[in-house]
Amino acid sequence: MKHYAIGDVHGCLTALQTLIEFVDPSPDDQLVMLGDYVDRGPDSRGVLQWLIDQSSQRKLVCLRGNHEIMMLDARTSLQQRRRWGAVGGGETWDSYDESGDTDGLLSVPDEHWQFIESLLPYYETDTHVFVHAAAYGDMPMDEQPDYVLFWERFGTITPRDDGKIVVCGHSNQQSGLPARRDHAVCIDTNACRGGWLTCLNVDAGRYYQANQEGETRDGWFDELDIHH
Repeated sequence: MKHYAIGDVHGCLTALQTLIEFVDPSPDDQLVMLGDYVDRGPDSRGVLQWLIDQSSQRKLVCLRGNHEIMMLDARTSLQQRRRWGAVGGGETWDSYDESGDTDGLLSVPDEHWQFIESLLPYYETDTHVFVHAAAYGDMPMDEQPDYVLFWERFGTITPRDDGKIVVCGHSNQQSGLPARRDHAVCIDTNACRGGWLTCLNVDAGRYYQANQEGETRDGWFDELDIHH
């Protein structure tokens, strides 16, 4: 079984489907999605439906990102809805309400809300920690503050006491390439801003990328510069 991680999709369904076809994981391989499936890109609804459909067909672990948190919070108040809308929530709203005649949140199917509510805060293997944003190295994962898991930046990640490598998204790499440190990897490569969606084979150290234009490329992680 191989372990793959995929960075922030942000509504880029074409890039996601292209990437999966390019990587061609087997049904026995573990696929870990690092969160931020919604907002900014054109088809958040399609991305969520794809994840729901795929969860019954493959070994799929889906983590929660800060944008899913803001989407959930948008149901509670107008202030939270405005906050969400200011960071890409409008595109998600539009993907559910193409006519513009109804409340976009009311158009979200219960199945999608249930999926978002069920997302995990992190995932661990014997060698890696998968998380949306960051993790403190000297703290067990079940004691990490929510702010760190969902909002903190890549540069704050410190080497883990247990020696595991942290794989995260959230801190978008404008270069379009993953960021590499000895103890951590960031694979948010700006898919929703004309960049690339990245999949990392954590066992082999190989990364695969696709974009909204249907283009693909790949490379080896040890060929990337160390991020400082």
